[in-house]
Amino acid sequence: MTATPATTRPKRVLLAAPRGYCAGVDRAVIAVEKALEQYGAPIYVRHEIVHNKYVVQTLERKGAIFVDQATEVPPGNIVMFSAHGVAPTVHEEARQGRLATIDATCPLVTKVHKEAVRFAKEDFDILLIGHEGHEEVIGTSGEAPDHIQLVDGPEDVAKVEVRDPSRVVWLSQTTLSVDETMETVDALKEKFPQLISPPSDDICYATQNRQTAIKELAGQADLVIVVGSKNSSNSQRMVDVALQAGVPAAHLVDFASEIDEAWLEGVTTVGLSSGASVPDVLVQEVLEWLSERGYVDVEIVKTADESLTFSLPKELRRDLRAEAAGLVKE
Repeated sequence: MTATPATTRPKRVLLAAPRGYCAGVDRAVIAVEKALEQYGAPIYVRHEIVHNKYVVQTLERKGAIFVDQATEVPPGNIVMFSAHGVAPTVHEEARQGRLATIDATCPLVTKVHKEAVRFAKEDFDILLIGHEGHEEVIGTSGEAPDHIQLVDGPEDVAKVEVRDPSRVVWLSQTTLSVDETMETVDALKEKFPQLISPPSDDICYATQNRQTAIKELAGQADLVIVVGSKNSSNSQRMVDVALQAGVPAAHLVDFASEIDEAWLEGVTTVGLSSGASVPDVLVQEVLEWLSERGYVDVEIVKTADESLTFSLPKELRRDLRAEAAGLVKE
């Protein structure tokens, strides 16, 4: 029996499920929208609320103003902290600047912050696995700067030094590749056999689920497309995971218009997913783009159910405009 030539096989798309918004991103985006509805524009947001170009541009049109630092916000205004979390010094900057604040930090990031504070109080050396310069890493490190040192992959392990090898714990950025993180952990355990693991997984459920789905797609696809922004760590890791799982090619795009038709040459099966900060409208646009080029058969590849939701920041239940005005009068 002869194999069907690739050019005559039916073109199809394997669509990952779950994909797109996680509970923390959904909470953060809704928090900005609710704040604009309740208090009116402008609502200032320190850094991008989530790492997605489309989301940021959409919220800007509604009246959100994104700033690099809380110190840029005029006194008497409202500033929101992004889903990635901030260090205690940033809260203090907002207080000194006479700003009302809304903390939209993802609860799973807050969990890591609390772990850092607890282990620092117990005088542990904390090895934070993550990417240097990422907002989440900066925020977590700021919770216990005298106890935390960053480990940016297995190659960093050789230079790690601790005070007492029997009192060392590792924590991690929530959006990393699970496999790469465990490779770093294994290297750390080899150097520090008494290394303690965090009480529960730091890498968030949504990151893990999206990586699992990508692995499933990669085993069946000729090409994987991940919708997400270049500064989105979890989206970048999905591309890495797809390539490590053996797919011939994988690319990250913000919009369908960024897809290069040359990528489709000889491709009959396209795997498609999106990062945890990506609205599904962008995935639907890619599906439409692919359909116009003959990829009309869409098959859902489901690897997990997600039902977790988080309540909105408690600050939205207060009159923050009045609070901000009162701060200026003090």
